[in-house]
Amino acid sequence: MLGRILHLTADAVLISTVLAGVKRNTGLQPKISSIDNEEVRSYVQKYLNVGEWVMDNSIVYMNNSSYFERKN
Repeated sequence: MLGRILHLTADAVLISTVLAGVKRNTGLQPKISSIDNEEVRSYVQKYLNVGEWVMDNSIVYMNNSSYFERKN
């Protein structure tokens, strides 16, 4: 049961991170303003912020790593 919960959590974080990448590259993002319930909207925003945080930290790690290089 614990393994399944961890797997679903990791999947949710990956989806949130992909959405953050789409937002940064295309400007497209989920329309959370259409969610009527303010509490649910708040949780969705927090969920999307997790993806932004993961994206930010991944970029910092890759910039400082010798395994990655920036090509223009």
